[in-house]
Amino acid sequence: MLSRAILAGASGQLRNKASTAGNLLQRTRCPYFYDTNMACNKRKPGDGCAAIGGYSRQLGVIGVSSSCIATFPGDMAVAMRVLDAVVETVDANGQRRSIPIADFYRLWGDHPEQDTTLRPGELITAVVLPRPLGGQHFYEKVRDRASYAYALVSVAAVIQRDGGGRVAFGGVAPKPWRVEEAEALLPQGAEAVTARAFQGATPTKDNAFKLPLATRALAAVLAQAGTPARKKG
Repeated sequence: MLSRAILAGASGQLRNKASTAGNLLQRTRCPYFYDTNMACNKRKPGDGCAAIGGYSRQLGVIGVSSSCIATFPGDMAVAMRVLDAVVETVDANGQRRSIPIADFYRLWGDHPEQDTTLRPGELITAVVLPRPLGGQHFYEKVRDRASYAYALVSVAAVIQRDGGGRVAFGGVAPKPWRVEEAEALLPQGAEAVTARAFQGATPTKDNAFKLPLATRALAAVLAQAGTPARKKG
């Protein structure tokens, strides 16, 4: 799963130059963040968010706020969220921390300029993966073109023989989106999982398609695992 997620990101040239820490710390690809003529709370706190009410096809459907609807763009971190990776850091005084990746990324809230829980001057020194998980590992990425494109929706999953497992979604939120309560519903199929995982979602008219797309992407994973999505009724 992790290797598939890495291969799904960027181009071969960029992957060969990239670092693990740099991948985890990449910033949103929201077009309003990069257009300095547009209001952006992430770029300039208190400036407003031009994406809200603007064109938002690529942007977030859950975990967003009235200050920002951008998404985290990466692939590797989505797989690491399923694997319960731990980010090791050190600051200028030599103080070290171990941050579970579940706690590494922030939801935007009123401070979308803060992407992670890193402190000023703190550096990532390593990422630690727990012992390998049994089961089948999958990474499914849905995007506008076959390569060098960010996810509209991605699914990282580990599926066990009994139909249980773990799942996280990318391309939909400010952080890799994993809801453990939803994972308990995996034996009931993709619709049950995504209904719980995206409970409280606030899509726009431009990106509401991401919700059924997430269901279909997870259904494709479950079908590959030999656990077809159950249909209603």
